[in-house]
Amino acid sequence: MALQPKSALARARACIRIESNALAETAQSLGGEFVATARAVEAVNAAGGKLIFSGVGKSAHIAQKIAATFNSTGVASCFLDATQALHGDLGLCAEGDLAFLLSNSGQSDEILRLVPLLKRFGLKVVAFTGHADSDLARGADFRLLYRVRREACPLELAPTASTTAALALGDALAMVLLEARGLTRDDFARYHPAGNLGRVLLLRVRDIMRTGDRLPVASDTVSTQDAILAMTKAKSGSIALVAKKSGRLTGILTDGDFRRSALTGPDFLRKPVSDFMTRSPKTIRDDALGVDALRLFEAHRIDDLIAVNARGQPVGLIDGQDLPKLKIV
Repeated sequence: MALQPKSALARARACIRIESNALAETAQSLGGEFVATARAVEAVNAAGGKLIFSGVGKSAHIAQKIAATFNSTGVASCFLDATQALHGDLGLCAEGDLAFLLSNSGQSDEILRLVPLLKRFGLKVVAFTGHADSDLARGADFRLLYRVRREACPLELAPTASTTAALALGDALAMVLLEARGLTRDDFARYHPAGNLGRVLLLRVRDIMRTGDRLPVASDTVSTQDAILAMTKAKSGSIALVAKKSGRLTGILTDGDFRRSALTGPDFLRKPVSDFMTRSPKTIRDDALGVDALRLFEAHRIDDLIAVNARGQPVGLIDGQDLPKLKIV
């Protein structure tokens, strides 16, 4: 039967609605058992242990993804193949580790066989399931439960809403721990050194700022005309103004400031630039991350950002027009 556009869209929307409802009900049902599991993860990580995830079928794929998410946030995790575990792979388990066993029904034979074996190795077990009354849930030390009334599959066979809910619940647990541990962008960058994500996260302000002839700097005692000439020579939309003796940044003159100064009278060019500069402008340290500079641009709607060193002296300029070229926006 040929696919009909209207019926295809209706089926697709119904599928998404079913999975969305599963997510909403799972979020609403979270309570003390989730908190207890999160604390168990926190304790294992603090003690230098690791998380072990296992599942069969589609649950295995979800288990692998959740383990990868935890690894990317600095929590040591691994995937244990439920079948291979019975043939030697239990060797990766150590006393004090925490095992997450994923099974929507909570009745998968391969997973149930693991429970006593893991406990014998000194591991605590988390039942990661959609059924609180299952054998897996009853035999575990902790329960991580998601709520799914029905699968999105019209045959009620293919795991759909259940795998989506399990994945989201695993992500939620990882993000709760990430925030509790105070993970920073610097920490996150250490775990993602390759690819575009790593390149973006590891960029420093000093890597993207304009320096040398492209960084106009003048004393805040010069005339407005001299400041504008220096800006023009550097082909810049702003100039950093500094205290004559210390070289510390005292202000910035932008194109907008210049236009406003012209409204003060015909002799504005002869007046000191300090009459028109913006005092205490937004700045960023030259050793800060490039993404932190992006956040300042977005938060304060500015066009230029002065980079300063530890002494508060201007050492670079970030022009907002440069950010798209550097692929950090």
